[in-house]
Amino acid sequence: MELLIIRHGQSEADLLGVHEGKADFPLTELGEQQARRMSDYAANHFPPDIIIASPLKRAKRTAVILKKAIGCELIVENDLMEFNNGVLAGLSREKAAVKYPLPPNGRPAHIPIENGESDLELRFRAERIFQKVIFDYRDYQRVAIVSHGGLISHLLKAFLRQPNSSEFAFATGDTGIHLLEIKENVRVIRFLNRLEHLN
Repeated sequence: MELLIIRHGQSEADLLGVHEGKADFPLTELGEQQARRMSDYAANHFPPDIIIASPLKRAKRTAVILKKAIGCELIVENDLMEFNNGVLAGLSREKAAVKYPLPPNGRPAHIPIENGESDLELRFRAERIFQKVIFDYRDYQRVAIVSHGGLISHLLKAFLRQPNSSEFAFATGDTGIHLLEIKENVRVIRFLNRLEHLN
């Protein structure tokens, strides 16, 4: 089984300087273009058999564009949504720094931001959806997952069986692609954060 993990294209929040997270901003015109390029690239090199996507506009629209290029089924999974950043969602970074400043040594992993989720809750959610995908879709040869940078980083931790306290993070650019393979006794990273389709 292969997992083709893809981040959405540029969203309007990227241009507004706001915290995005659970805030539901659409793709920009550039984001749409990025998604089309990624989709053409995936169709030519790594066409998935099924697509699973976050319901947030920026990821779902990216997934819809991929679906049109591939012609396969698209399923929406709420657990693929980005980090629930509660009161920060949609708030400018300047206002957030004043109204909801980080504690002096950062927010402990088990404590959620107001009306949001904690880092540990995000990690467990990523683990849950990872296990669900590799179980429910095990009969598919290649499964595409279209999600968000923070959630994707935690999916990669789940794939690598990293501990909950891991300090590693994995970056993903706009429409960045990761290709992972699960065999009987080994998990293989084919590549991470490929962006050559944007060149």
